[in-house]
Amino acid sequence: MRIQVFILIILTTLSATLKAQMMHVNHDSVVIKDNRMQMPLIMQNRNITLLDREQIEALPAKSVNELLACISGIDIRQRGPWGGQADVSIDGSTFDQVLVLINGIKISDAQTGHNMLNLSLPLSAIDHIEILRGPAARVYGVNALAGAINIVTRIPQSNEVFVQVTGGSSFEKDTSNGKTFFEHRHTAYSEFTYQKTAQTLSAEYNTGNGYRYNTAYDNRKLFYQNQITTGNGKLNATGIYTRNKFGANGYYSAPRDVESEETVETILGSLDYTREHERWKIMPRISYRYNKDHYVFIRQNPEIYQNIHESNTITGEVHSAYSVRNGKLGAGAEWRNEQINSSNLGDHSRYNVGLYAEYRHLFFQKLNVSGGMYANYNSDYSWQFFPGVDAGYWLTKNIKLFTSFTTGQRLPTYTDLYYRGPLNIGNSELKPELSTNYEAGVSFSNAYLSVKGSYFYRHTSEFIDWVRENDTLPWQPRNFQVLNTSGWTLQTILNSPDGWLAAHNANLNFSYTYLNQTVQASDDMISKYAIEILRHQFTGTFHISVVKGMDVTVSARYLQRMNGNDYTVADLRLSYSWKQWQIFADANNILDTQYKETGTILMPGRWFNLGLRFRTNFNTSTQPEEK
Repeated sequence: MRIQVFILIILTTLSATLKAQMMHVNHDSVVIKDNRMQMPLIMQNRNITLLDREQIEALPAKSVNELLACISGIDIRQRGPWGGQADVSIDGSTFDQVLVLINGIKISDAQTGHNMLNLSLPLSAIDHIEILRGPAARVYGVNALAGAINIVTRIPQSNEVFVQVTGGSSFEKDTSNGKTFFEHRHTAYSEFTYQKTAQTLSAEYNTGNGYRYNTAYDNRKLFYQNQITTGNGKLNATGIYTRNKFGANGYYSAPRDVESEETVETILGSLDYTREHERWKIMPRISYRYNKDHYVFIRQNPEIYQNIHESNTITGEVHSAYSVRNGKLGAGAEWRNEQINSSNLGDHSRYNVGLYAEYRHLFFQKLNVSGGMYANYNSDYSWQFFPGVDAGYWLTKNIKLFTSFTTGQRLPTYTDLYYRGPLNIGNSELKPELSTNYEAGVSFSNAYLSVKGSYFYRHTSEFIDWVRENDTLPWQPRNFQVLNTSGWTLQTILNSPDGWLAAHNANLNFSYTYLNQTVQASDDMISKYAIEILRHQFTGTFHISVVKGMDVTVSARYLQRMNGNDYTVADLRLSYSWKQWQIFADANNILDTQYKETGTILMPGRWFNLGLRFRTNFNTSTQPEEK
């Protein structure tokens, strides 16, 4: 373990630069896309991490799951790699305490958080990803108890076609049939602009026979987006579809589920209109999400045991903002209905009504303060209120202090409430989880160096955990715990505005997060998930252009969990670009680490991929040139 940590530290230390100051300036100027009071990253007083388009294209990753694993504070626990099932945690949370959004649209699943990352977006359609750490009820409403991940898609600026083909293998064989493990992926992306219309269409198909027995998968994704500009307004329509079928060997009840199989289908559609006029902005939006989860315990004989869950979620929202002198006021309302028809969970429905208001004020150009309240009515749990306040103060033009007090809530999922199985039993008496979070930090940045450090303390009451008294009993969720989580994080960026390293576009992103968690419980129970949270997490990414057109990217992470399980994973990408083409080779888990992210599931060892990209721009204008 110490040798692997040493390798990671040396790797990141030797590459002590970041992509020239351009990346730092670009990140500060990026507007964070919360639904109301959008503003540049530099004006934010919360702990927000940004993963931009350039980083997404350079990283040796094939899915959103793998991208997020590179971010400090994010813990991705995969059951299936390459876009298969994965749980996401922020700063020691459970997988149900994180809210995932696409362009501000909530895609949380009322059935279970296990489906949260069943995303319908190819990487080619993503512009950037915003990670907000800490409770975010004031910004996004319920279920953002520990943080939120907002995936922002690309808005076409030109006419472009992008095609990519990849294939890979571990060159090991499946002992059950003698076939070599492999995967292949096909992606097509196009964007078109004409007069006041911008459209995006993307499709992706990836399939493989897995990396161990019964882990084969078949994943299909479609994405469409249309933006029409009309005077002072913009009309946006989005449609997304994904179908993910995979072998679920060991996913839920190992070792008895060796022959299990699961298919998850998701449809997401939304329509919104943004109207801006001088001081004010208003955005009504309606969205619909359908999810079908079909689980078969023995794929050769489905009649023995299977579950079919179908959920429908409809959301209507109105967001508004009004600018006043040295300040901005935001207000709005949300209505959300969640309904499920399930062979195991039964038929249920519930709805939420949310009301919010917040105000942000800039005092004498140095002090930036905002505060607000989110009030939520749930048909099962009545009214609850979630205040929040944050502040940022510039000591100098390079040093900023920031602090925040935030609150959040997580509603029990239908699986928590009603599941019935041989190893897991739901609890219909569960109450929502509640959290309060205090955070303070300091950031420093200039043309050569950017450093941000912060400390947080999160108190979670009515904590829901799956527990049991001994190994012979089934797991059951209970509200019996109070959970206190504290931690600190350090992010360092070194810029090289001139010299040899800048000429070779060398860049580094290095972060460290430490977490400590204490449990207050009256009973001596065995916890299913608590011991899996992280204690230490190092992440580092290094990129350099060796010669013109040839790039090298190395990404590495070290994780140690509270149960003592620790491991280091490193990935490598070599790419060469010429004209409209790029060829690249990936080596994932180059250290061939044997590790588990959740349960007893062993993750893939060393894996190799080869890919080819083609990108071209074209002009569709038929208008005659002006003379």
